[in-house]
Amino acid sequence: MDAKSFQLRIVQIRKSLFEQGYLDEQFVQLEELQDDENPNFVDEIVTSYYSDSARLIQKIDHAFIGARKVVHECLHFRDLCAAGNADGYDLLFLPYVIYTDSLRFFTI
Repeated sequence: MDAKSFQLRIVQIRKSLFEQGYLDEQFVQLEELQDDENPNFVDEIVTSYYSDSARLIQKIDHAFIGARKVVHECLHFRDLCAAGNADGYDLLFLPYVIYTDSLRFFTI
């Protein structure tokens, strides 16, 4: 692909990204901030944004997994209580009691 075809392809992709809503006026503002002293400004900002986004999505995913585990344990506890299984819910919460006690030890 020659330079002219490559530039035309970039223009087409850019236009498509605006039409699809992936880019907006903020992107144009970023482009306006780019100059000869910072020729990779937009690239650096976009790369930083996506790196941060990936990290935050991973945190959200871990929180979601933790929330699902809590829901699962609560449902299990409810079933044990409904069955009157005191030994079962004592065993269910034993790891949490130990964990909580260990946290208190470290905060003293």
